[in-house]
Parts: sequence; C-alpha cells; structure tokens
Amino acid sequence: MADATPVDPAVVDLEVLASWMDQRGLGSGPLRGAAPLSGGTQNLLLRFERDQREYVLRRPPEHKRANSDETMRREARVLAALAGTEVPHPRLIAAEADEQVLGAAFYLMEPVDGFTATAGLPALHSSDPAVRTAMGLSFVDALLSLHEVNSEDGALDGFGHPEGFLERQVPRWQAQLDSYRDHEGYGKPDIPHLDAVGRWLEDNRPPASPTGIIHGDYHLGNVMFRHDAGRVAAIVDWELATRGDPLVDLGLVVAMWPNPDGSGNGVVSVQPWDGFPPAEALVAHYQAGSSRSLDALDWYAVLACFKTGIILEGTHARAAAGKASKAFGDLLHATTVGLFEKAHLIMARA
Repeated sequence: MADATPVDPAVVDLEVLASWMDQRGLGSGPLRGAAPLSGGTQNLLLRFERDQREYVLRRPPEHKRANSDETMRREARVLAALAGTEVPHPRLIAAEADEQVLGAAFYLMEPVDGFTATAGLPALHSSDPAVRTAMGLSFVDALLSLHEVNSEDGALDGFGHPEGFLERQVPRWQAQLDSYRDHEGYGKPDIPHLDAVGRWLEDNRPPASPTGIIHGDYHLGNVMFRHDAGRVAAIVDWELATRGDPLVDLGLVVAMWPNPDGSGNGVVSVQPWDGFPPAEALVAHYQAGSSRSLDALDWYAVLACFKTGIILEGTHARAAAGKASKAFGDLLHATTVGLFEKAHLIMARA
C-alpha cells in the first residue's frame, strides 16, 4: 500500500497508535499508507499497513456524540463474541476501551475484501441477474447465521436488556420524536398516520421470539459482498447491535427492501435491480432456515417503518434549525412520510 495524504494527528495520532500496537505485539515499524475509507457516516475508518499486514482502525469522529465511546466498546464486544461463528463479519484484532489513548475508544479489525451494493455493482454482479438473485438470498443467509448465534453463552452477559424489549419500542422512539421539538423552527411533526401507527403497534404487540443478537440496522447498505460471487463477505456497522428479539431485523428487511421495479424508500437503492428476489421470497427463505414463528412479521415490519422514519426525521428537525442541509432534510422527511404510508398499508393488510 502506497503512502497517502497524512492523517490529521488531532484525529488519529499515528505515533501513539504505533506505540499502542507495540505493546500488544502487533507488528513493528512505522504505519504506512494511512488513508480514510468511505462508507461510514457516523464514525471514522482508517486503513493502514504495518509490517506487511493490513489493518482498519474504527473510532468515533473528531467531534464525538455523547455515546460515541460506549458505541465503540459495544461494537468491539459484539465482534469479539462473533469470532468462530458462521456470521460473516470483520475479524476483530484488538480493542482499546480507554478513550485517553487516542482521544476516543477504538478498535482494529481486518480489512474486508468486498463492496457495498448501494455504492454500485461491479461487472460480474451488474451483468447477471442470477448473481443478483444469489446476493439477495445470501443477504438473508447472513442474517440467519447471526440470529442462530447463542447469545446466552456468557460472552455477552449484560449486553442489552432483552427483558421487555418489545414493550419498550414504541415509548422509546416516541420519546425520541418528542425530543426533536427542542430544535428551533421544527414544531409539531408533519407525519401521516403517526398516532395510528403507534396505537396499532401497542395494541397488536406479539409475544417476543427467543432472544438473540440484533444487528439493529440491517439493510443492503450495511453489508459487503464478495467481488467473485453473489455472497456476503461481511456484515458491517454494528453500532446499533444489542440483544432482544431478532425479528426486528427481519422486519427492517421487509420495510427497507425496494419494490420489484427497484423503486422504494429512497434510502436503499441498487441498480440494476432485476434478479433480486422480492421481499416475500426473502421472508420465505428466512422461514425455511429458522424455527422462529413469522406469524406476526407484519407487526415487526410496521415497527421498522415507525422506528426508521423517526430516526430519519431527526435530520429534518435539525435542518429546520439550520443544523443540517435543508435539501437533505426534506429528502429524509419525504422518506419518513413514505415509510409511514407503507406502515399504514401493512396495517390495513394485516
């Protein structure tokens, strides 16, 4: 790897990082070719080489959020727990919980040889619908492998709060939406069916399925595919991972999956789309590989629309206060409206 533009030492001090690696026996000599990777919007990814081995450092951005360090610690703990499982994931090399070393908690992982479909398909995948069919099924297989991991083996003791997980969902996300009123200029949210969706979720909440690991943000933008096949190389971006009812992940797949013509929610888009299985086929594939009951899947899909729409609405609220791009805020608000319309349709069907 060739040397790249020097990295701002205010964000990552490479000399300090090298010393930290020395103490852990992770190679010797200078760190070469340090360069940021694209793909993350909330955290920093830095790829570099040392002693003929490549590493990726993940840490919060320079201007951290209140929970940034704890997020890094949680991510590293999940990746450590996944070692030796069938789940495709970036392999954890080492982690540092103390933010005093680099100004933030961080961890090192192995690079993933793959691509993100939402950023564009390479020739093999764009030219063959059968490869895209395999991508869709592998996307489900990767999720199945995660949901089959035993989360009760002690490695994740105290991680998340599985008890009452579904009961907390509507109040938790409603409270987040209410907090947006603190942004000057936002006012009352203009979201169709907002109250009706919340009431329906509370009135129709199913018994939880067996506890497992939840990715928390499982969509095509958060997986990487192999260059040589229509298979998932790794699930990435574990910052929302927790333990609870894993069917919330499958509900998000249904909520975010584009329509057969490739249209959809405006957040997850891949072209060309023909060949990717429809959402119904993904659900059937999941059911064939899982013992979990999917009788209440509509509820999980509505919850995904509710939760994701509220998260996206946060940018619209910040834009109203001049803290984010108005055009981007308007785009995400339109996506929120589309998700709540989709939730209303699912409710009517159910």
